[in-house]
Amino acid sequence: MGRNCCLNQTDGASGTDSQNHSSESSLPTSPRNMDDIPEAIREAADMQTNQRSPKVWLVGGTVVGIFALGAGMIWAVWPLSAPESPTASSNQSSPETVASPSPQPKNTITTQPKADGTLLGHHPYEEAPQEDLVPVVADGSVLLRAAAAEKFLQMQKAARADGVYLVPLSGFRSIEDQQYLFFEVKAQRGQVTTERAEVSAPPGYSEHHTGYAIDIGDADAPATNVTQKFENTTAFAWLQEHASKYQFELSFPKDSQQVSYEPWHWRFVGNRHSLETFYQSRQSPPAAEQ
Repeated sequence: MGRNCCLNQTDGASGTDSQNHSSESSLPTSPRNMDDIPEAIREAADMQTNQRSPKVWLVGGTVVGIFALGAGMIWAVWPLSAPESPTASSNQSSPETVASPSPQPKNTITTQPKADGTLLGHHPYEEAPQEDLVPVVADGSVLLRAAAAEKFLQMQKAARADGVYLVPLSGFRSIEDQQYLFFEVKAQRGQVTTERAEVSAPPGYSEHHTGYAIDIGDADAPATNVTQKFENTTAFAWLQEHASKYQFELSFPKDSQQVSYEPWHWRFVGNRHSLETFYQSRQSPPAAEQ
């Protein structure tokens, strides 16, 4: 009995302390115990407390929701309204375009032909038909018109009989061949147009197009080929004395105007067509009709 009485007293004290703590946490501090407050008043107080709590949570939740909504709107709008960085702006802006001069077409001559048809001291010539060309060397790399080829081979044979060996270096050239020799070699040597024209004809203006012209070398002095030093060779001396017998003449002698002296360059003028090709175009144009 004594032990049970003590336990009951302890439990009763604990219940009372629990009720006191619960009252202190939910109601304003009061000097009176809950047992001293009438039951009706306690129920009214509990009802007021229960009614006050939902309002607090509702108001608090509304404020938090409005704040979250506002923050979300600001976050969504900010990238659109934020000013562009200087780097982005500079990348988007294109530099001002400066007009550059139009490049000159490659492999063209800006100088216009003169009234007599010449260009840079050279006369215009048409290409010989392929069917009119025959080789004067075994590998077929040097071609001449048939009439010129026949006479050159006769001349070469006569020179050999005199102990002189004439070497055919270049004969017929197409306009395409001459295009390379004029423009590409000019660029390789760093020559201006007028300088190049002194030693090479522009395409369409070379005697080699006709199939009547030939460059000749000396087999005993190959270092002089296509140079003015060729005039010091035995072959050149022989040509000066005998070439006219075979209807060949020097195309560009020392006194030629605008074109450099070329002792290696000879042309055939042994028939009407070859004569008209080289001389008819050089005659003065007829006077204009009144």
